[in-house]
Amino acid sequence: MPAKDGGYFSRLVRKLTSDVEDLDADDLSEKSEAGGAQRACDCRSGQEVTVLGRLRSVELCPTNEAATLQAELFDGTQGVTLIWLGRRRIPGIEPGRTIKVRGRMAERDGQKVLYNPYYELQSPVS
Repeated sequence: MPAKDGGYFSRLVRKLTSDVEDLDADDLSEKSEAGGAQRACDCRSGQEVTVLGRLRSVELCPTNEAATLQAELFDGTQGVTLIWLGRRRIPGIEPGRTIKVRGRMAERDGQKVLYNPYYELQSPVS
């Protein structure tokens, strides 16, 4: 029987010798693809995108005009900054939470950004 994807033994050796962060990134990337989302690394500015990943950080950024809530979403391939203008807090938007977001990709200071994305909180248990 031909080995699939390098075979069971190869996958086992990889799991035993890889860094935990690399394995987590691989797992996130697989979940993103299975959830029908695009890989963040493949998204380009101006595209309407759907990205699924885990929130690494969430912070309130007060400005002179209005507060903004910013979060970093990581899908296993690349980070995307999510910015909700005029929001101080959104229930469920917290570090470690898995969410699916949809919006038009932009770029700010060389970083991928989604402004006021639509979002779906994913169930904590996978």
